[in-house]
Amino acid sequence: MTASDMIRELCEKKNISLAELARRIGQSPQNFNKKLKRGTVSFEEMMEIAKALNVKFEQAFVLENGEKIKVGSQKNSF
Repeated sequence: MTASDMIRELCEKKNISLAELARRIGQSPQNFNKKLKRGTVSFEEMMEIAKALNVKFEQAFVLENGEKIKVGSQKNSF
């Protein structure tokens, strides 16, 4: 699953349009859609999306023993 697929599924589950999500993270819907099509959504933007939709986003390497080396994680509550 690509980052774009993940964002689309998240929007469906949170009952929000991609255009509204774009506005919440300070981007135009047109620019955000271009990023989704190109697959160029950055880690920082994924974190902004998590914050805007009040969800947790993690990125990590997971070793054989289950240990995680995290790049970052975000959990916000409003």
